[in-house]
Amino acid sequence: MDVFPGIDGMESAAEHEILGAVRKAIGERGICTIGLSGGETPRGLYRRLSALPEGRAPEWSRIQVCFVDERMVSPDDPESNYGMVRDELISRIPLPAGNVHRIRGERPPAVASAEYAADIEKTLSMSGGRFDVLLLGLGADGHTASLFPGTEVLGERGKPVSAVFVAALKSWRVTLTLPVINSARDVLFLVAGAKKADIVRRVLEARAPDPGIPATLVDPADFPPHWILDAEAGASAKGGALALSAE
Repeated sequence: MDVFPGIDGMESAAEHEILGAVRKAIGERGICTIGLSGGETPRGLYRRLSALPEGRAPEWSRIQVCFVDERMVSPDDPESNYGMVRDELISRIPLPAGNVHRIRGERPPAVASAEYAADIEKTLSMSGGRFDVLLLGLGADGHTASLFPGTEVLGERGKPVSAVFVAALKSWRVTLTLPVINSARDVLFLVAGAKKADIVRRVLEARAPDPGIPATLVDPADFPPHWILDAEAGASAKGGALALSAE
């Protein structure tokens, strides 16, 4: 876990880790498959990645961009995860259209889920059957991706992708499932804001996986998730001790 005094340091650290993982994957397999999340927290990170100068920017043509989850809305809806990432990153970099794999939120949930599952399986076959990097967020209720407390998708062990009805939100979503998340080579949680401090503490102090706090079910095969937090989100971590990393 790394905690930074401000958003800039948090985003810089996330950028550094993602670029390192991308270059490692390309060096080893010639391709990198990355899963991105929506929401406000990673918006600045995507802007940073889109503005990388020549020499620091990765080989975008070798990167396959996928999505962790999606709301059932059109790509131009303000709530669309794809729409946000498109506006802040994809539209600003030389990424071939065929390298973008979005969840079609404008379609019925079962159709969008089945189509994305087929796309994911084909895409991951190019990178050894696993994501190289997954960027996750954390909700105040402990959800990550669209793995919410009390949802049946938490027990899914066969499908890489599933449609899920979130009763608390009265809406459908499509999400990656735990098996594909936990098979990723590098999983990064990016969390900011005082409202997340308590749930960050609860996740990090959990002694065992707890379906009531879905983020505790994220347990990658190779390495533990890397938590990158701003000072507000990390204020209660480690029993309240705040360990600030240098910006």
